[in-house]
Amino acid sequence: MRHRRGGYKLKRDVGARKALLKTLVTNVIENERVITTVPKAKAIKPLVEHMITLAKRDTLHSRRQAAAFLETPAAVKKLFEKLGTRFGQRQGGYTRVVRLGWRKGDGAEQAIIELVGSELVRRAADRAKRREERLKAIREGREGEAGAGEEE
Repeated sequence: MRHRRGGYKLKRDVGARKALLKTLVTNVIENERVITTVPKAKAIKPLVEHMITLAKRDTLHSRRQAAAFLETPAAVKKLFEKLGTRFGQRQGGYTRVVRLGWRKGDGAEQAIIELVGSELVRRAADRAKRREERLKAIREGREGEAGAGEEE
């Protein structure tokens, strides 16, 4: 019997499972969303939430704990500088798992695991980028008009 033996085995031995979970958690923190299978998404959800909780504390000890688990220094930096402050007032529930459907090759059910609010950040970045492109086009148009007037 497996009483009080929580967690997901994911059909892997201990080393492969730990490596998989570390990589997925690092990717979620760096990219703010990952497409994977539903069991893997459910397995990494508490790990991602624990990392964000560490980032909210922002002590030397929590930084070292996060650095021991995450694979890249860039992920640790983003976790403590951006995500810790973004989720500072939120009391848990930092991730969302959205089911996508069945994968064509092997029929595995896929899901997106993403940080809550990342769609707002992404939309704001896209909006700022489009605004810059419009301003650049307007400036080029005015410069083109001024240059055309001087040639005549």
